Amino acid sequence: MTSDEPPPDDIPDPPTWLSDDARVEWERVLPILLNERRTLTVADLASFANYCTAIGQVAEAARILSREGLTFTGTSGPKRHPAVAIRSDGMTQARQIAAELGLTPASRARPAIREGSDDGQGLGPLFGGLRLD
Repeated sequence: MTSDEPPPDDIPDPPTWLSDDARVEWERVLPILLNERRTLTVADLASFANYCTAIGQVAEAARILSREGLTFTGTSGPKRHPAVAIRSDGMTQARQIAAELGLTPASRARPAIREGSDDGQGLGPLFGGLRLD
């Protein structure tokens, strides 16, 4: 986060189009990213909403599969329930976006590029001594 883009003063309300499951994730995780880790800005809220949407889809598909099972019998025999693919896609999307937002152990372990964290040389060594700042 740059110094010219402060976090919002309050936790923003979730978008009205989020499902109940996605809203729960919004309310659970957003305060951590905004207030504790201070890694999210207002500009990142659309990506965060996409993450919450994916989590909501996983939860809904999991409930369906719990009720109806992983397979069903079609005219040509047993078939995989469509919610299996929906759950899998949601998990993949959630994992990818979570990594971008710093919500996975691996993404938190990577060195961060922070303002003022260089050695004072900028990118000069990479560009033949040319200072880019």
